[in-house]
Order: sequence, then structure tokens, then C-alpha cells
Amino acid sequence: MAALARIRKSVLTLALPITVSSLLQRAEGIAAVFLVGGLGAEPIAAVGLGQLLAFIGTTLLSGLSVGANVIVAQLWGARRTQDAGEAATHAIGLALGASAILTLVGLTANTTVMAAMGAHTGVIAQATPYSNVIFLVIPFTILIQVLSSILQGTGDTKTPMYAMIGVNLLHIAAAYPLIYGKWGAPAWGIQGAAFAVGLAESVGAGYLLWACRHILRRSDSRRLDLIRSAWDIGAPVSGERLFQQAGILLYTKIVLLYGTVAYAAHQVGLSIESFSFLPGYGFAIAAATMVGQSIGAGKYTRAKLENWEANRLAATGMAAMGIVFFFFPYALMRGFTHDEAVVELGTQFLRIVAVLQIPLAVTMVLAGSLRGAGDTRFIMWATTVGMWGVRVPLAFVFGVWLKLGVIYIWTAMIADWTVRMGLLLWRYRSERWRAVRILPAERRGAKSVSR
Repeated sequence: MAALARIRKSVLTLALPITVSSLLQRAEGIAAVFLVGGLGAEPIAAVGLGQLLAFIGTTLLSGLSVGANVIVAQLWGARRTQDAGEAATHAIGLALGASAILTLVGLTANTTVMAAMGAHTGVIAQATPYSNVIFLVIPFTILIQVLSSILQGTGDTKTPMYAMIGVNLLHIAAAYPLIYGKWGAPAWGIQGAAFAVGLAESVGAGYLLWACRHILRRSDSRRLDLIRSAWDIGAPVSGERLFQQAGILLYTKIVLLYGTVAYAAHQVGLSIESFSFLPGYGFAIAAATMVGQSIGAGKYTRAKLENWEANRLAATGMAAMGIVFFFFPYALMRGFTHDEAVVELGTQFLRIVAVLQIPLAVTMVLAGSLRGAGDTRFIMWATTVGMWGVRVPLAFVFGVWLKLGVIYIWTAMIADWTVRMGLLLWRYRSERWRAVRILPAERRGAKSVSR
């Protein structure tokens, strides 16, 4: 019992700052939706669409941050701090190169993708300049994710939290006057919100890079062994997110068939629901870090206890959020918009996602634990089955074939996450993740720094 209590304390110590960091990361996008809410349904939809494209782009590169987190965590647990520092340095270099390519692709293709999704002309006209600015500053977004993952892999979850506190304060301070022309600033509308994101995230990325200075290590040569290990972990993660986001694009296109009000309700509802992801995401990253460090140290029994505690705590927190969504949806929606049509439809969305909270919690933490073990390929296949084998086909049948209400489209999410939860539970209980080997052999003569 004493050992379990220590593990519980460790999980909470890691997870709570990550939860706050996640809240603040999401709050940046939520704040943009909230701040433009006074402009009407079309600007809300435009910002939501621009954020969706940027989110798709950044999640496609999420393999970089996950790979950095797992490699650093396992090397840190094995006390190979020199290798961990070199892996971190390589991850930053890869992030800079990949984000530059993403910027070019985003600027070139964003309008075409919006039109292909079926967005209305007025929404596209407002979303395009917002999206252009967001893609120009997306390298800072990627750097924040990768640098935060490196620090979290070493067990430092507080520094990324402090960075996100600063990012959000600066974003809000700059966004409000730039959107509405207050205090002598130009009234740039939703484009002002995008400029505020760039300013805040550039400062946040600089702070995190400075905070990582004691971890980063230079290598005499390119460490292809570390790059290969990061690829083995990160490539399936990027593949998972590719299949996930492609499915979300098609799913969103089906939602857009129901009009701007339905999409605005969908977007505001997602912004509110994202608060429930916070404990799940926080405990998932904590599980990935702790399980990764325990496996690096060869402590498999401890890794299983850490997963159990993270799951229990995440399910409790997200179930509580589900109760709030189910019984107080109207008040939550009115906090974002006064458009009654959007509010009325959004309340039904929130009651549907309330049912999702426990399957979401279990799925997120199990995925975190399996990632910590390096078992990212199975997660990719589970995500593909849930999205393309369940959610998209059901949404197509309900929305395109049977032409039922948008509420039926939203219920397809419940089936998707329930299937994913079942697949990950089976994989974890099989303990096949114990056979995954990701760390390169320690170089002869390499020294580790005491910590």
C-alpha cells in the first residue's frame, strides 16, 4: 500500500502541471473563439475552420514530440543522460525542418482544403487570412510541443506549465485590442487573433529553449541510431494522426452539410468539451513519462502500477466533467455565444459527449502507457479501426444516406471511442508491449551525468 501511495503521489505530481499546461494550450484556441464570439456565427465558424487546419498540420508532426518524449524518458530512466541530451538536440533540429515544410504546404493549400470541405464562401473569405498568419507562426507551435515533451520526459512538467501561463497571458493581452481596435490598436477582426498567437508563441518557444539548455548535448556526429529509434516511435504516431485527421476532415465535411449554425455549434461544443480532455491528457503524458522511465530502468511491475493509478485518476476526473456537460450544457454554451440557434443545438452536442468521458479517459491513458513502452504501431491501428471502421461509416450512413439529424452524426463518436477503448484494453492485458525494444545500444565509453 505504501508503494502504491508513492506511485499515486508521483502520478499526481507529474499529471497536475501537465493538466494545467494542456488547459492553457487549449485555452489559447478557446480564447480566440470566445473573443470573436461577439462578431457572430460566421466569424466563429471561420476561426474554428482555421484552427482545424492548423491542428491537423501540427498533429501530423506530433510524432516528433511523442518520439522525443519516449526516447528521453527511457534514456533518462536508464541514466543515459548524454544520449538523452543528444536525442533532444536532434529532435529540435528535425522539428525546425519539418515545421518549415508544413508552413509552405499550409499557405499553399489551406483555401483549397476549406473549399473541398464544403465551407461556405463567406466563411472561407474570413478564414483564409487568419489561417495564413497561423501557418506562418506554426514553427513556434511545433517547437513548444517538442521542447515541452523533452522536459516532460525528464520528469520536469512544471516548466512547460509556466511557459503556457505566459503564452496565454500575452495572447489575451494582445488579442482583444487587435480584434476590436481597443486602446489605440487597429481593429483587425479575427486576423488580429492570429497575430496575437504568433507573438505569444514565439516568446513561449524562446523561454522553453532556454529552459532546456541543461538537457541538450552536442554530438560529435549525427546519431543515426537515436534518429532511427525516434522514427520507430514517432512514425506510427504521425501515421495515427494522419488517419485520425483525415477522418475528422471527412467527418467535419458531413457536419458542414447541415449549415453554418450546425458547424458553429459543433465548434463551440468541441471547445467546451476540450476541457474534459485535460485530466485525461495530463494523466496520459504522466503515464507515458513514468512508464517510459520505469521500462528504461527495467521495472515492469512498477510500470503496470503507474498505468493503473493514472487510469483510475483520469476516469474519475473526466466522469466529473461529463456530469457537468450533461446537466449544465446551456450555461456552458451561453458563455461562448449568444446566438440562440447555436446555443440550442450545442446543448444537445454536450449531452452526447458527456457519455463519452469514461471511454475517452481509459483510451487516452492506455495509449499514453503503451506509447511510454514504445508500442505506438498498435495504437495507430486501433485509431484507424475506430475512425475509419466505425465513426466515418456511421456518419455517412446517418447523414448522407439516411439524411438524419446532425445529432445522429455526433453519436457516431461514442461508438468510435468505445471500440478504441476495447482494442487498447486487449493489447495492454496481453502484455505484448513488454517485448517492444526501442533504445539503441549504449555507445562504448559513453558517460552519463549524475542526477
